[in-house]
Amino acid sequence: MTTTTPSAALIPVAPVFTNTERLALAGFLAGYSGLTREAYELDLRQYANWCHQHHCACSRPAARTSSASPATWRSGAAHGPPSPVGCAPSPGSIGTRWRRTLLDHSPAAHVRRPRLDYESHATGLDRNELGALLVAAGLGTAGEHALISLLALNGLRVSEATGADIEALGVERGHRTLVVTRKGGKVVTVPLAPRTARAIDLAVGERSEGPVFLSADGRRLDRHGAGRIVRRVARRAGITKPVGPHSLRHAFITAALDAGVPLRDVQEAASHADPRTTMRYDRARGTLDRHATYIVAAYVAGAAGKN
Repeated sequence: MTTTTPSAALIPVAPVFTNTERLALAGFLAGYSGLTREAYELDLRQYANWCHQHHCACSRPAARTSSASPATWRSGAAHGPPSPVGCAPSPGSIGTRWRRTLLDHSPAAHVRRPRLDYESHATGLDRNELGALLVAAGLGTAGEHALISLLALNGLRVSEATGADIEALGVERGHRTLVVTRKGGKVVTVPLAPRTARAIDLAVGERSEGPVFLSADGRRLDRHGAGRIVRRVARRAGITKPVGPHSLRHAFITAALDAGVPLRDVQEAASHADPRTTMRYDRARGTLDRHATYIVAAYVAGAAGKN
């Protein structure tokens, strides 16, 4: 009588998370939506797989600090769980991955995390390039003009622009407005510059409901379609550098800071939770022209002249 060895496919494999832990993780992810939710879901999956491969109990959300050695956590803090092919994680992303746990207290609390680079390395557009882009958009379709204006003059994220609905358009104290769902689900009302409002009116036409931006097949424009529009308009404007929707958001923030808009106001317009994120876009903060010494000297001189 011969014996057979069961195939690997029939061997039961212990699940990475228990049902209780799955519910807890689902509750955590329920607080986010869109790309943020997808990013955190990917981080959690990579985190669990990394712990499973390294045979440590840190994949158990209820694990205690004794379940992983300091050396393991130092290794994780330095390298973190593996990323998708072609997507190198930033130090900030690695730090986020190790913070987002369900531990009572973090075993990595005293591990030195990677230094964050507070410089924006996104492709930026200067004032002339931004103006040329808006002119080129005005020579295209109403939808192109409206999208470019909304991204460049309101600094919206591409998901916020493509998610805009006609029903969210309105008027408030003489201002044309658009109600936008920001990152994290926060709902805000943003004013529209006159050229943006006119372009949106033309793009909407006689429609009274539904998405502001439609694709060629009549469905809601997605982020990929918006990216193609931005690149097409950039080529029309004679801009040779790689430009995407975030380039226009980047240009809005830097233009606002260059124009002297207070940092707090720019932070609110850009919907940045941390002012340091806004400061990354401040190209002029390293120059001497805006140094506080000049403002303080003028302020004190005004008082001294009265005495």
